[in-house]
Amino acid sequence: MPRVFILEFMRALLQRVSQARVTVDGSVVGEIGAGLLILLGVANPDTAANAEFLVDKILNLRIFPDAAGKMNLSLLDTAGELLVVSQFTLYGDCRKGRRPSFDAAAPAEQARALYESFVALARRSGLRVETGVFQAHMEVALVNDGPVTLMLETETASLLPLSQ
Repeated sequence: MPRVFILEFMRALLQRVSQARVTVDGSVVGEIGAGLLILLGVANPDTAANAEFLVDKILNLRIFPDAAGKMNLSLLDTAGELLVVSQFTLYGDCRKGRRPSFDAAAPAEQARALYESFVALARRSGLRVETGVFQAHMEVALVNDGPVTLMLETETASLLPLSQ
């Protein structure tokens, strides 16, 4: 059977914020001041290594202004805060039909484990890390600073059977 080479990615949509919060059922479950709001999506082939790579990249990404106003400082340099929200809809594929397909998103148990691994790794940095509630309906409020919004992805290669 022919095989096709597929690339999937752990995705993180970063928004530099002056403040952000997540509310579930009318209660604030996570809230930060200046830092990053991270919407995190997990794909089927993702592993803990993907989470580790992405956390390191995010913590050290130079997207905060220095004294001259240039993006030269990292989250670690600024002692910023993180708000991490699980977001499987980052894998919504709208190329066919009128309803997104989420086939590339990891199953809930796998996604939860990697989301929790990502959060634990981020907390090891010593920075303040807040979260949403996995699989809950959340209201996310933020004040985007800049605005600065970036999509980060980690590559994961896999060989899959070509479907007929």
